[in-house]
Formats: sequence, structure tokens, C-alpha cells
Amino acid sequence: MAEVLNGVYSDRLHKVTIVDCRYPYEFEGGHIRGAVNMYTRDAVNSLLETQTTAGKRHVLIFHCEFSSERGPRMYRHLRSQDRALNQDHYPKLNFPEVYLLHGGYKAFYESHGDLCDPDSYTLMLHLDHCADLRHFRVKSKTWTAGSEKVSSRRHRSRIFPSGLDF
Repeated sequence: MAEVLNGVYSDRLHKVTIVDCRYPYEFEGGHIRGAVNMYTRDAVNSLLETQTTAGKRHVLIFHCEFSSERGPRMYRHLRSQDRALNQDHYPKLNFPEVYLLHGGYKAFYESHGDLCDPDSYTLMLHLDHCADLRHFRVKSKTWTAGSEKVSSRRHRSRIFPSGLDF
């Protein structure tokens, strides 16, 4: 991720969108430079409304605090919506390259805090944000209503490891 942010792959990637699926108070307390905060399905769906340039690589990288719940859930949601939107043009997808940041924001911040704005980390369970957590959890329950629990064995996300060769 640090190499992506530092432009190492800019000759091969047209655009990179870092999708931070943490709640707004976590995002405001520190996020990867250039990331966008999208913690609802509607926000993630808005990515599908953006125009992609044919032949140009637009990579999406999802994450949450640990990349174990919210990030993977939004990743799978986007992939599902993208497939449904392009069902008549299979295997064409708006976003054929979607990744999940291994270890999430916590791991990235620990090794590359200098690439975060601000250079800080607010935990989801931070005591100063109990009311915020309740608010956003209730909000997230409304957009996951009716969703089935998905086994992580059936839906393995592509992990964005360090040293990935673009």
C-alpha cells in the first residue's frame, strides 16, 4: 500500500481508490492519505456510478480497522453489485481489480503512520466514542437487514499483500 501511495505503480495504474469502511469518527481520527470514507452500501454503490475508462486500470482497495468484518463485507457487496450490473456482459466488470488491505488500518498505521492524515489512529471501541459507535452500529444494522451470514470459507476476499506485482 505504501508503494501504491508513493507512486511506484503509477505507470501501470490509471487510478487507485482506497475505500475506508470504518465509521466516520474512526476515519476523522486518522485515515490513509487519499482514502474515501464509505461505510454504507449506498456509499459503496456510488462507486458503480462513476465512469471507468476502457483499458485503464482503476483499482479499488477496501479496508476497515482490521479488514476482518466491515471492509470484506463492503468488498463482497460491491463485487456482487458489479456482477449484477454487468450480467449481460460477463466477464466484463466495472472494477475487475478489487483488493482488501491485509491487517486493515491498524496494521498499516503501525508501519506507515506518516502516510496517514492525521498521523493518528482512533479505535472503533474508543471510550470517547461510545455514543458514536451505538449510532453507527444501529445505522449499519438497517442496511444489513436481510443479509445472510456468509461463511468466510465460501467467500475469500483477495488480500492485498505487500510486494504485490502490478
